[in-house]
Amino acid sequence: MTPQTLGRMTISRVMEMESAMPLAMIFPQVTADDLTGLARWYRDDSLTGDPATSLVTLSMHSFVIQLDGQNILIDSCNGNCKARSVPDIHMLDTPYLENLAKLGLRPQDIHMVLCTHLHMDHVGWNTRLENGRWVPTFPNARYIFGKRDYDHWSTQQDIPPHREAYDDSVLPVVEAGLADIVDTDDPRAAFKEIGDGVWLEPAYGHSPGSCLVHAQGGGAAATFWGDVIHHPVQLLRPDLQLMFDDDGDAAAQVRQSLLARLADTDTLCCPAHFRGNSVGHVRSDGDAYRYDFID
Repeated sequence: MTPQTLGRMTISRVMEMESAMPLAMIFPQVTADDLTGLARWYRDDSLTGDPATSLVTLSMHSFVIQLDGQNILIDSCNGNCKARSVPDIHMLDTPYLENLAKLGLRPQDIHMVLCTHLHMDHVGWNTRLENGRWVPTFPNARYIFGKRDYDHWSTQQDIPPHREAYDDSVLPVVEAGLADIVDTDDPRAAFKEIGDGVWLEPAYGHSPGSCLVHAQGGGAAATFWGDVIHHPVQLLRPDLQLMFDDDGDAAAQVRQSLLARLADTDTLCCPAHFRGNSVGHVRSDGDAYRYDFID
């Protein structure tokens, strides 16, 4: 992805990896007609046209906002050396920090880490292994965690890999005194102010406390979706619920509202899991939507 400059703000991406799962498992309601419609504007060799043989291939990456002297990292992927009950992300060894360095940034250059929610693939690089201990990867950053998700995963054991991530990628940050656990029931500024800075908006559904992150600095705005939308097929079928949603109905309502608000605007969209260049714009497409990737 080429860094995008919007007014005073620059947005870059830090790649970690890609991961593929059976489409029929992730989105069991998808039909062959949906895939035919999606193929009009989205190309992905993982999609065969038959839901039974297609894969959902997701990109795992972070975004970095550079605005008014601050380096703000959005979502921190899976992390290395993490023991997980999900085989595809168990004990990873990826060049994530090397990819961060390609942007001219070291871990100590990050001023803030914002997690849209606290699932395993959004918090992993919050910490790294040092002398057998999990320590904050970004030692000079404030980490922003939503209180709803924090309270949920601090007490729940219902989905083991997310609880594993809480134990090794969230709790050590709190114990190090670098976490701000915020009430996200109302939009709030994380840096500067709403409309000129970086701010949060509740988007509950995929997880109990998931949020959107918005940013603007004298130019077009940017919106970081987290997992409100996982895959381009959900623009064609915003009603599609994901097997990982905590509250599928609420997640679908949030998705519908977000797409209607973003459609045909100049807001730069920054999905957490879209492949290719990831960023782009939402456009109206009949009764649904399409996604225009930025080349």
